[in-house]
Amino acid sequence: MGLLVLLLAGLLVGVGLSIAVFGRTGSVGHLSRAKNLFTRVSVEDQRERVTAIAVWTESLRDAISASAGIEQAITATGEFPPAVIEPHVQRLVASLRYSTLEESLREFADDLANPTSDFVVASLLIAARHQTRDFGALLTHLSDCARAECDLYLRVWVSRARSRTAVRIINYSIAGFCSGLLVLNPSYVAPFFTPQGFFFLALTAACFVCGLIWLRQMTTLKAPQRFLNTFGGHS
Repeated sequence: MGLLVLLLAGLLVGVGLSIAVFGRTGSVGHLSRAKNLFTRVSVEDQRERVTAIAVWTESLRDAISASAGIEQAITATGEFPPAVIEPHVQRLVASLRYSTLEESLREFADDLANPTSDFVVASLLIAARHQTRDFGALLTHLSDCARAECDLYLRVWVSRARSRTAVRIINYSIAGFCSGLLVLNPSYVAPFFTPQGFFFLALTAACFVCGLIWLRQMTTLKAPQRFLNTFGGHS
């Protein structure tokens, strides 16, 4: 019975915190904020994607130097794209068959939703609209920047590893301590199952959860914001 009440208290606290944190946004904002609070961006996933973008950019550079135009070069890169972004590149190549280059590139940027790919797409859009000099050198520079970004992700991940370990230790210690009290000394926690005790238990749990969320945000890798407008806008 006591365990059931404790679980109910945690549920009520969680609902209250959700209303307090997400109450000022729409339903879409609820899901987005909840995902950002309780999940963190995978550094390995980001590194793999950015590395794949760098490899694709280098392939695109080589194809442009040996082809007649940007569309032909993009089509050529669709044969052996990096595995991480292969579906995105394949959709880009397919889109070129029935849509304009600019619309296809914008859809590609929205599909990847990565600031590094935005730079590549923006350079391709500018090159398609205007005559550009040393376009291959620009793509080489963008590829080098993408690889430098991968190194940055690694350094940030290493620097925050200690904080993430501290958060895990705090979580496990508190959970073990509370479970031990509940199982080994039920009389000690019995006052928390009274109306007054339940109120203070909820208040304490709310403060503790807020502190954990704060620590979680401190150790979360936040991907940089995109700068290229979504499809239908202007870059």
